[in-house]
Amino acid sequence: MNNVQDLIELLDLKEINQTQFEGLSKSVGSPNVFGGQVLAQAINAASRTITNKRVLHSMHSYFLEAGNLELPIVYNVSIVRDGGSFSVRRVTAEQNGLTIFILSASFQIIEEGYNHQIEINKSIKQPEELMSWTEILDKFGEVIPKKTKGFLEAERPVEFKPVDLVNPFNKEDLPSFTNVWFKLKGNVSNLDLATKQQILTYASDYNILAAVMNRHASKAHWGNTQTASLDHSMWYFRDFDFDDWLLYAIESPNASGARGFAQGKIFTRDGKLIASVAQEGLLRPK
Repeated sequence: MNNVQDLIELLDLKEINQTQFEGLSKSVGSPNVFGGQVLAQAINAASRTITNKRVLHSMHSYFLEAGNLELPIVYNVSIVRDGGSFSVRRVTAEQNGLTIFILSASFQIIEEGYNHQIEINKSIKQPEELMSWTEILDKFGEVIPKKTKGFLEAERPVEFKPVDLVNPFNKEDLPSFTNVWFKLKGNVSNLDLATKQQILTYASDYNILAAVMNRHASKAHWGNTQTASLDHSMWYFRDFDFDDWLLYAIESPNASGARGFAQGKIFTRDGKLIASVAQEGLLRPK
């Protein structure tokens, strides 16, 4: 996958029946199915059962087993509730009869109400001042650790630009936050809101645990730590477009019990808060 059209095709599941769908997988440079892909495909499945124009406003999920890249994933949707204002769906993802993932999603009618949001950090470096993952690989590829290099070499439909570069050879603990700009590759015009939310969810599983690792960078890195997403929750606040860079501002308030917790806020460049994310991940020293 190297552009947004490839991603949309991946997320557009094959319909088996009205509440059952099937999806395939693409590697992002790791041996297992990327969590963001499963999240987005599950939301695609849930959204396909919404026929009353309600809009996704939140989802909560658990990763139960590592997905096999070579096997299709079957998504089973349960229609939990269609109330006066909200609709709730539950999705289970299976491979060979084994449940690997579960998700609950809530959809709401479009309503008007009170409005406020936290402000974007206006002093942060802009994307034009920063190097992308591709440029970092080109410049530092010879010294980047093998595992990280293999991850960066994978083709992606999203380009990322970290605000601060972490030198893995410095061996010093860093603040428990990270800021990353990201932008889709390819034509992003005429995307409906449901598709934009699925793509945003896909991108939200990148970078989030880096904020946890930063705090322990003097001893922990991706090569000596077993990592995995355990759960993932997301709240969708406002409509948006992908025609400019988006900022993913992530912080980690806690790590304990071989788990790390991180939460992120996604802003448009002009400061509109479009979503919040929370995830706990396994961070087990090898």
